[in-house]
Amino acid sequence: MEFKLATFCLVIVAVFSPLAVQAQDTSTDGDRTHPVTFVKDSVITTKIKAKLADEKMSSLAHIKVDTHRKGAVVLSGKVRTQEEADQAVSIARETEGVTSVKSKLHIKKED
Repeated sequence: MEFKLATFCLVIVAVFSPLAVQAQDTSTDGDRTHPVTFVKDSVITTKIKAKLADEKMSSLAHIKVDTHRKGAVVLSGKVRTQEEADQAVSIARETEGVTSVKSKLHIKKED
């Protein structure tokens, strides 16, 4: 029974692998065309988001993190203070694999 299941899975993988290789990337990001680069960038983004969430500051948890071109990070969103913006940039820079950090963070004005 296990042999039949393993054989079935192997056949499915063999049939659909060429389709996955032939699939065309329709995104406009040039850095997303290579799967390995996309995975590495996704790992960097996830690491930064986890570190920001660990800081227990609500505004840091709402920062958008986007990673492009092999480790180039862009932070965007709103924070309460300049210190929080600086802290977010510092966290991103200290993350392994990050080559540069661009901040598009805005200070949220109190009502």
